[in-house]
Amino acid sequence: MAARPRVVVIGAGLLGCALADELTERGWTDVTVLDQGRPASAEAPGLVFQTDPDRTLTRFAQYTVAKYSSLTLDGGWCFQPVGGLELATTPERLAELKRRHGWATSWGVRSYLRSPAECAELHPLLDAAKVLGGLHTPGDGLAKPRRAAWAQARRATGRGARFLTGQRVTAIERSAGRVTGVVTGTDRFRADVVVSCAGAGAPEIGRLVELTVPLVPLAQHYARTSTLPSLAGDNDDFTEAGKPVLRHGGLTVREHVDRLGIGHAAPRTAEPFARADFEQPWAEAARLLPALDDAKVEDGVTSLVAATPDGRPLVGEHPDLDGFWIAEAVASSHTAGVAREVARWLVDGQPRLDLHTSDLARFERAQLAPDHVRERAIRTVAGIRHDEPRRPLRTSPFYERHVALGACFAETGGWERPVWFSANETLSELSRVPSSGARTAGAEAIVARERVAVFDLTPATRLEVTGPGALPFLQTMTTNQLGHTPGAVTYTLLLGEDGGVRSDLTVARLGAARFHVGANSALDVDWLRRHLPGDGTVQIHETTGGTCCLGLRGPLARQVLPELSTVDEDAFDTYVGNVPVLALRPPHEPGWELHTSADLGRLLWDTLWEAGQPHGIVAAGCEALTSLRLEDGRRTWGVDFTTEHDPYEAGLGFAVRMDKGYFLGRDALLGRSATTVGRTLTSLVTGDLVLGREPVYFEGHPAGYVTSAARGYTVEKNLAYAWLPVECAKPGTPVEIEYFGERVPAVVADSAERTRRTA
Repeated sequence: MAARPRVVVIGAGLLGCALADELTERGWTDVTVLDQGRPASAEAPGLVFQTDPDRTLTRFAQYTVAKYSSLTLDGGWCFQPVGGLELATTPERLAELKRRHGWATSWGVRSYLRSPAECAELHPLLDAAKVLGGLHTPGDGLAKPRRAAWAQARRATGRGARFLTGQRVTAIERSAGRVTGVVTGTDRFRADVVVSCAGAGAPEIGRLVELTVPLVPLAQHYARTSTLPSLAGDNDDFTEAGKPVLRHGGLTVREHVDRLGIGHAAPRTAEPFARADFEQPWAEAARLLPALDDAKVEDGVTSLVAATPDGRPLVGEHPDLDGFWIAEAVASSHTAGVAREVARWLVDGQPRLDLHTSDLARFERAQLAPDHVRERAIRTVAGIRHDEPRRPLRTSPFYERHVALGACFAETGGWERPVWFSANETLSELSRVPSSGARTAGAEAIVARERVAVFDLTPATRLEVTGPGALPFLQTMTTNQLGHTPGAVTYTLLLGEDGGVRSDLTVARLGAARFHVGANSALDVDWLRRHLPGDGTVQIHETTGGTCCLGLRGPLARQVLPELSTVDEDAFDTYVGNVPVLALRPPHEPGWELHTSADLGRLLWDTLWEAGQPHGIVAAGCEALTSLRLEDGRRTWGVDFTTEHDPYEAGLGFAVRMDKGYFLGRDALLGRSATTVGRTLTSLVTGDLVLGREPVYFEGHPAGYVTSAARGYTVEKNLAYAWLPVECAKPGTPVEIEYFGERVPAVVADSAERTRRTA
């Protein structure tokens, strides 16, 4: 690729203009932005709320606020920091706002919990008697999307970019697996890089390059009221608003000089705006704002929202067409932040923020079915909880057995995964579990530690890597030494060029040129495939869908298996009863993983279940598994550590062999060690059980945040991991965790493993 490649951006909306600005600022000035030039509709409300449970989305919004605050266009503002005020009218909602306050503190967003009287003082139109409290974020506010877009387009144009309207894209040209150009109804543009920022039109652009874009355009209503006497003289045409933007559930309210704009997140199928469809949001707003009693809906618009199954953006490169990128489903709050990361990814070769929750490659193929995408997108936009009834997408061969045992399910990567089993509600171990919390899961964890339990591990991604180049390839891609004799199972890491941890893997060597790889998600498959040598000496075959896996854990597992098979320390291709299995003993985890083909899964379950009855076997869910891993001191990628952390910060230096030769990311680790880090993933013992993402205070000031937490049922302690500066992470150091507005005492442990050994 040329030093300054030719870039074509499809879409001149706020995101496309922001991307052109970010690219040209970094020296990529040969940028052409194409837009169809559809008739302009009313400008979007421009609401910007920074706080999200996803740290990366919050970082996107923080940068968006900072950037748009610095922009003006012909003297007009692009961002107005009027603040945001989220309201609670029920005790449950008030508790949720307290938790959101914790997220804001964890991610560095200034926020305050407000009393009803303080809420009414901030927004005098509010009826204080109708609210129980609020969360005030002074840095939130209002963006002018069209003005911010033009301001960034003007800067990009000054650096060499060009913006063309009336250009409907009809084809993407390609050669030898790379994009070469973009064809419109009237022109052809040569290109080394194409980025789709087409918004609701993204699926159509994706079809031009055989790419499924899991996005659904959904309609949402926004209404403006008639003039309100109570707002007379408060604002002028320049400032437009001065009071914080209100949010209550899916309802939002902002000022438009002497009127209010009211929006609601519920997805609509009707276009254009229909007053009858707006009666419920209007009634909800009027209950909170008595000034609306004498007002009416003066005008309304329906806008299209690009919705994804999980409500997060889509960012990344086409898996089979180099140079074709997408940046879609991006809310106004996140536009500048996403644009910056895409520009970094293109210019520097990788983003700086952890993008795994926004990466295009995060979805499994089964999750891309159009009906599934639409159903889940509507559920997400409507705020329907994931534990409410839904149609299962992917189930393991053990699903019927799980249902018979009363499994409570959660969805993971499209899979139905047991959380706990109601059949275990009569276990004697329940007497050892605290009355609060997940008692059944606690009993399952105790049985897994003291007797034997079986876990369904089928949703975990599994790969077979084969070929004469398999060992050199895996040695180059991962950090640990994999050149062991067949039968060895090794824990290792995938790194980016900057040394950040992209994922962790377990690699079992099954032969000279055959490896079984336990991965985390479709992102790992995508990463490995992108780095395959071009000579055909390595093949990667994902086996997840055609296989299944049971985890057998506990001291009595040895007594269950020998009665059925030849499983021992050395055998891995063996039988359990009449079922051929791949039996692996993962490093740092007690027990076995038993893999077989999906058609034999139910027989494997039944064989183990019958043999385990004399030993008190139980089925256990993922909540018990989380408790056990915290007790064992095991970290989870994507939860406890991400691409923003190196192995030494995450306490994973043991999986790095700097003396084995080159591997991806090795050069970035030179000079780093556990003694050079400034922050570290720290084990905590907490006074009360917390959930994760809460801020951690040291000497009264926020110092870090919790990543994961669970009750250690067999050590009888509440355990957590948290990111802290090294000066706060010495064993025995007292800290506090803000949990739903209260401070919970905690202490830094030597390690989670030592916590278990000394319990």
